[in-house]
Amino acid sequence: MSHEGFVAAVALIGIVIVISSLLSGAVERTGLPQVAIFLLVGVVLGPAGLDLVRFTLDSPALQVIATLGLVLVLFSDAIGIDVGEVRQQRRLAALVLGPGTLLPAALIAAAAWWLLQLSPAAAILLGAALASTDPVLLRTLIRHQNLPPSAKLALRLESGMNDVILLPIVVLAMLALRAELAAPGWEIGRHAVGLFLLGPALGVGAGWVAITLLDQVRRRVGVRRDYESLYALGVAFSAYAAAEAVGGSGFLAAFAAGLVIAALDVELCDCFLDYGEASAEMFLLLTFVAFGAGLIWTGLPLIADWRVLLFALLALFVRTAVLVPVLLRSGLDAGSRRLIGLFGPRGLSSLLLVLLPVFAGVPGADRLFAVTCLVVLLSVVVHGGGIAIYLRRLAPAAPPASSTSPAPRMSPPPAQPTVSRPPAPSDAAVPERITIDEFRAVQRSGEPVIVADVRTERSYRDDADIAAGALRLPPEDAVRLAREKRLDQNATLVLYCA
Repeated sequence: MSHEGFVAAVALIGIVIVISSLLSGAVERTGLPQVAIFLLVGVVLGPAGLDLVRFTLDSPALQVIATLGLVLVLFSDAIGIDVGEVRQQRRLAALVLGPGTLLPAALIAAAAWWLLQLSPAAAILLGAALASTDPVLLRTLIRHQNLPPSAKLALRLESGMNDVILLPIVVLAMLALRAELAAPGWEIGRHAVGLFLLGPALGVGAGWVAITLLDQVRRRVGVRRDYESLYALGVAFSAYAAAEAVGGSGFLAAFAAGLVIAALDVELCDCFLDYGEASAEMFLLLTFVAFGAGLIWTGLPLIADWRVLLFALLALFVRTAVLVPVLLRSGLDAGSRRLIGLFGPRGLSSLLLVLLPVFAGVPGADRLFAVTCLVVLLSVVVHGGGIAIYLRRLAPAAPPASSTSPAPRMSPPPAQPTVSRPPAPSDAAVPERITIDEFRAVQRSGEPVIVADVRTERSYRDDADIAAGALRLPPEDAVRLAREKRLDQNATLVLYCA
């Protein structure tokens, strides 16, 4: 890479971080499709704008970005799975990930075979890629505090787990296309073994070894919480590399490693969700900028072909037609069923899946990519805009300006507490800690004290014991609940977050 190219790459990373940080509040409140913003940033930085970055389908940089992006998508999806929650909602999970995922894939494949005149294997590959719902586009919706819990769970399960169901279909379709080119049968069998056995097995092994090693180091010397999130990312990339080195599927290995961490180490999951998820999201947004710099717009000329346009519309709405009746057996109310069925955006996951045959040199894969780009662009407009409108309707009404008793704000403890504290650590980022004896002394002194249990939902469910008189304030919604409860702003706030 030239010096100019290196500077442009560093500038691109900086622009993504700055813009995503500045817009985080606006996106959270308004539901604006963040993906659309970064696609436009790609236009500005690409050949149609400042010409700072330029990617083609055979660009090595694109292959690296797309590969790491898919690893992060799969690993983040797996580590975010709440195993206990999935057990409790087995029926809903089975419906969403079974017929709710496979039927749309089959119907889209049938439409591709009929309208686009694709071979059966190519149609199946395209159907599987376009059946994947995008976790990046759905993230703002899923995080919204007023979204019905049942709808939130179903959308999180679908966007978080359907990739691992669809990825093997994509890979098997690629193998079938190679078989059409007279590839040896033993080679196809070797790939199938690597896909279904080596990859997941190595991922499980990498996850177990990582948890065991981390547990030993925690007990002996301790590990900083923010570094645990980086540790999780290291496990994801290591699992991918180990599986690819022996002919297995690195993508399924990354997913399996994340699933093991989700099942065995709640604290590491929470650390990743606290710190590492933001890093992963930045990289995924960078991937959208790379696509927006030119590649994703290759789908726009296809809109003039009525067959491709009709296929794209079918691909967007067939999921709704399938999920609404399928969810009748879920026990959900009609409003939640409609909500789940309506919001199934296609985005980065579909693009990354359809790039696999492109990188493998499968003939005709560039056309599959262009069709996928058109569907994704339409989905960003239709689903992204729909999510923004829905979130505006969900937004709670602002308090009247004439209110004479505004909700108090949280404030730090008094500067001169009535009980002795251990010396403040030199690192200001480390929170002040209080022992049980010191806490009791504060209570006996008559100073107002509020005890808040701010553990994550996963940690709380694993150990639902709560101190007598403590308030339950989940970290993702703590500020709003504190304002609703009108907590005493002069009280000492003691947080339990173990």
